[in-house]
Formats: sequence, C-alpha cells, structure tokens
Amino acid sequence: MELDDVDWKLLDLLQRDGRMTFTELAKRVSLSAPATTERVRRLEQAGVVTGYAAVVDPQRLGLPIEAIVRVRVRSLDTPRFRERVVTMAQVRDADHVTGDDCWLLRVVCRSMVELEGFVEQAQRYGDTTTSLVFSSHVRNRPITREVVDGIVYR
Repeated sequence: MELDDVDWKLLDLLQRDGRMTFTELAKRVSLSAPATTERVRRLEQAGVVTGYAAVVDPQRLGLPIEAIVRVRVRSLDTPRFRERVVTMAQVRDADHVTGDDCWLLRVVCRSMVELEGFVEQAQRYGDTTTSLVFSSHVRNRPITREVVDGIVYR
C-alpha cells in the first residue's frame, strides 16, 4: 500500500494517541472529518492499523517485578512450551527468535517468589537466562516513514 504524507501523519498521531477523535485528527492533518475517517478506515482495511489498545502500568496494578526471560527450548518441547508457558498470565510479550535462545519473554510478577516459580516452569522445557528490568527507555515507539524508507541514521 502506498502511503502519502497525510497517511503518515495520521499513523503518527494514532500511534501516539489511539483515542484521538476523528474531528481532532482532521484538524491536525488539515482535512475534513469524513475524509479523515475514510483514510483511517482504509488504513484499517489494508491491515496497516491492526487495532487500538490502552497502555496499562503494571506497577500500579501490583506487579512491580518485570523481567526478560530468555529460554533455549529443546525442539521437541516447543509445542508444550507454547501451550504451557507462553500462555501464562505473567507473559506480556513472547517472541520466537533466532540465535542461542529460542524465546524472548517479557514477564511481570507480584514478587520475586512468583518470578522464581515462573522461571521454574520455563526451565522444564530448556535453559533460561533471566534479567530484571530496571527501567524502560523506549516502549512502543511509533513506526515512522523514516524507518520504512530506510532513513534511520542522522
């Protein structure tokens, strides 16, 4: 799908605030509300915009421990790992990756005891390496035209 400057501006605005009204979007891109609505619907139908979500702070919900758990799953155990570990409620993100580790999991827990239990479950399927997250400096950075066009160095 070919995107023009207005499409990119809409994507930028929606990635930063998915609850922005069509009226506000229209003002920001200098189009009418119906034209803006049509463009956003076109982006949705093309699969460029796949959904809208609230960003929730796990700490405010009593989940102060965040960790990255890397797992080297034995190949025969992959289906069971997907079924039993990836589906656990503590898992916020699960990426099947190349390299020494097979899986990269971002998990949140109420306590170190809970994290220990989670890691023990994951270790049933292979070796793990766990890193506690001190802070996150970039999360869900919007995808921009510069990245898509390959203009990433300044």
